[in-house]
Amino acid sequence: MFALAAGLAMFGTMMVYSASAMISQRETQGATQFSYFYKQLLFTVLGIGLMYAASRFDYRALQNEYVVYGLLAITVILLIAVFAFPEINGASRWIRFGGFSFQPSELAKISLPIFLAHFLTKNEAKVAELRSTVIQSVGVLGLLVALVFLEPDLGTGTVLCAVFATVYFAAGANILHIATLAGSMVALGVIAILLAPWRMTRLVAFLDPYKHSEDGGYQVVQSLYAIGSGGIFGEGYAMSYQKLFYLPYPYSDFIFSVVGEEFGLVGTLAVVLAFGLLLWRGSRAALTAPDRFGTLLGIGLITGIIVQALFNISVVISIVPAKGIPLPFISYGGTSVLMTLLSVGILLSISERSGSPVAESKYSEAGIHRRKAKKAYR
Repeated sequence: MFALAAGLAMFGTMMVYSASAMISQRETQGATQFSYFYKQLLFTVLGIGLMYAASRFDYRALQNEYVVYGLLAITVILLIAVFAFPEINGASRWIRFGGFSFQPSELAKISLPIFLAHFLTKNEAKVAELRSTVIQSVGVLGLLVALVFLEPDLGTGTVLCAVFATVYFAAGANILHIATLAGSMVALGVIAILLAPWRMTRLVAFLDPYKHSEDGGYQVVQSLYAIGSGGIFGEGYAMSYQKLFYLPYPYSDFIFSVVGEEFGLVGTLAVVLAFGLLLWRGSRAALTAPDRFGTLLGIGLITGIIVQALFNISVVISIVPAKGIPLPFISYGGTSVLMTLLSVGILLSISERSGSPVAESKYSEAGIHRRKAKKAYR
């Protein structure tokens, strides 16, 4: 799992260079081709180090209520803080400082699984109770999704809903509650599309992208041209033609198109296979975790990574309407790389303890109460 994540991240760094070199040269007036590459390389190296540190860390420390609700509070505060910063491309998704930026919605993909794993473990006997468990869990989800939606970012909100549904189902939720939640999310998604003209334009363009190739379907059409041009074996590394100012944002949301053009069907299938192997190892670590908290946390983290990858790839090959969501490990973006590698680090921590006997952790609520009782006795 470590090798898969590190390998995908390093491959992503090289693809960011290939996809951004000419754009960087134009933006810097010919000074350098490496501005995007250097930033991505820095965050990739930091992320791999963070992944290793998290793998050596006892994940059960995350079960402490102060950690759970503290992280959740920080996430909410940062999601609100983004609106104090200038918009970028019509969206308020980043907190900027100096030449760097931070995207709080990426942190939400970690804080939500941690909260759900803690809360549903604590209320194991009442998972299906509407008032005491379901409403409170949905309330936290609703708060995070609402803040992300206001940025606006429908793609990340969809990923958070998928994480919630998967973790809650694994925890033993009433299938009726899951179905009701899914139906509500679909209804809200439809309303969001109808109320936003630009989302409606994307949907219409998705139904017939070539008819709208000059406006709403431009990105998808250029993406399909890139993938089709790659054929079986591709044009070769750094030989993509569509990245030369035809394909918008080839280094971020549509980087999979560049992979398809440069490495062909073989390269794209290799990336999909890597994510499939990561799903297998991550799911195995979660299902063999020594405690319920580790199982639910692992399921939430691996679901977030894989669902996001599926959404991105589906957009690139026009299976679903276009939405701004990066490809994990590979797309340009420091926050995305750091948070995704951190997620894998936590999965590695769970994996290291998989199959061991269930033992009361000093970080668990029971462990904390026991230490307080001993201290009071003394």
